Amino acid sequence: MKRLIGIFIALFIISNTYTVEAKGKEVYIPLGDSLAAGQTPNQAIDAGYTDLISQELNRANLLGFYSKALAFPGYTTADVLRTVQTKEAQELLANATLVTISAGANDLLRLVQVNPSSGMVSYKQVSANFALNNVRKNMEAVLEKVQAAAPKANIYVMGYYFAYPHVHDSQKVGIGKELDQLHAILQTVAEKNGATYISVEESFKGKESTLIPNIADVHPTMEGYRQMANSFFTKYNSRMLVYEHEMPKPNPLTFEELIESQRTNASGNSQAKATVSTGYLSLTNVNLISKVFQRILL
Repeated sequence: MKRLIGIFIALFIISNTYTVEAKGKEVYIPLGDSLAAGQTPNQAIDAGYTDLISQELNRANLLGFYSKALAFPGYTTADVLRTVQTKEAQELLANATLVTISAGANDLLRLVQVNPSSGMVSYKQVSANFALNNVRKNMEAVLEKVQAAAPKANIYVMGYYFAYPHVHDSQKVGIGKELDQLHAILQTVAEKNGATYISVEESFKGKESTLIPNIADVHPTMEGYRQMANSFFTKYNSRMLVYEHEMPKPNPLTFEELIESQRTNASGNSQAKATVSTGYLSLTNVNLISKVFQRILL
């Protein structure tokens, strides 16, 4: 997985060298796992909550630059910590004015065994406790590094929803407590370090089975991502909202299509440089970048 990520980052560097001069507009750099990347319930990449946030900012003429180059499916808090210390991340974050972070779920959920046919989940409590402690330590370090790399940025830490709505009710209590603990850790660490915590549980409540339709996958529909984006806007600017009729048309790309798109872009633009002074750099130019798929992980 690390080798694939390295290859994709190299392709991104070759094909995209950006000098960012947003001049009063938001320079939005999301970090994190597949929710930040926009993974669908069917193992593809499409518009996620970060894309919807950028779309709404652009609609309000508030967006100067946006890239989700630092979001990868399967990322744990340790992966995010390593990423923010790379040269590529430092360059992207240097001019950031807005950063969202989705990290922590994979530390926990990779330990959870799910049997879709029986509706049962299992995990070891000791391992879960260890993972949650790592989330606490790593997120402290992530926020410290991001603040140093992006001194002009307002930082938002995203919470998660209940990821297993299709299991038996008796199975939901235990894993629900672990996810509650994860949310509490993320909120505490965020507020302790001057970041804003975004809770998304409330916007999913009662609709989890619809918003997370695949019993064998924990990723939401685009409507779920809309709920996440709107949860963000309740803290960022309550007058902003992504409405249903503003949703982009589905355009999921498979893992292979993403690789081919980036390779084509790299070979055709190896010497190209883009300077962004004003306006909006389109999603198709910025966001068709490295994505590593995990069947269950965020």
